[in-house]
Amino acid sequence: AHLCEEKSLALKAAREMLDDLQATPGELAPLGLEVGRDGKKRSVLRWLATPGITLEQLAALWPDLKKISPEVAEQIEIDITYDAYLKRQEADIQAFRRDEALRLDPGLDFDTIGSLTTEAREKLNAVRPETLGAAARIPGLTPAAITALLRHVQRRKDRNPLPTMDS
Repeated sequence: AHLCEEKSLALKAAREMLDDLQATPGELAPLGLEVGRDGKKRSVLRWLATPGITLEQLAALWPDLKKISPEVAEQIEIDITYDAYLKRQEADIQAFRRDEALRLDPGLDFDTIGSLTTEAREKLNAVRPETLGAAARIPGLTPAAITALLRHVQRRKDRNPLPTMDS
């Protein structure tokens, strides 16, 4: 347990150092790193989340980074990669929840959705689901049918935005 505790403390100290050290894209340019020139200061942790930027490259600007053990450096790079993946996954989950709750117009004519199969149209007309989520739970309705329904509803919403108070 002692070694694990040591690594944990070393990881915490390294993360704090990487969070404190900051640079603008212009300051990284002499290292030959191609990054957007927006002038914003970012921490080393943020720069490491940029594909193609490594701790080894950044050590040319901050020699103290060489003091981080290879095990700790590897763990930090894994955490950063995993963190980006988790953020993308969370965004996908939020989009799914938003789409699932999407209300379907009670008068929606499923027969006008050209990309639906006859079988999908029949099932939708028989059930008349109130939301996209309810439609997705109709037995035998394929993911392709749900996607076609979602696209149809989104296109109609884009063409006919909800009226505002002043219209």
